[in-house]
Amino acid sequence: MASVAERPKADTSITMRLPVQTRDLIDRAAATIDKSRTEFVLESARQRAIDVLLDQRVFHLDAEASDALADVLENPPAPVDALRKLMASKSPWE
Repeated sequence: MASVAERPKADTSITMRLPVQTRDLIDRAAATIDKSRTEFVLESARQRAIDVLLDQRVFHLDAEASDALADVLENPPAPVDALRKLMASKSPWE
């Protein structure tokens, strides 16, 4: 478990209402891995948020679009300033 000095500063809160059974389930799971309810919920929600954002990278193409994408990947255009800026930026979860 991270020490207090290692944790990022918490500067906002989330309040929610949930069924007692759900809270109890979360508490049992958190206790199983020696985490507090807050740590467990925060870690779980953060991981799910990352997964959702990363899932946006998966897309399906028909044969024509797939060929066009393959062509662009094999013959990429020269990078422009907007691409350089994007590649230098942090991911939303960093």
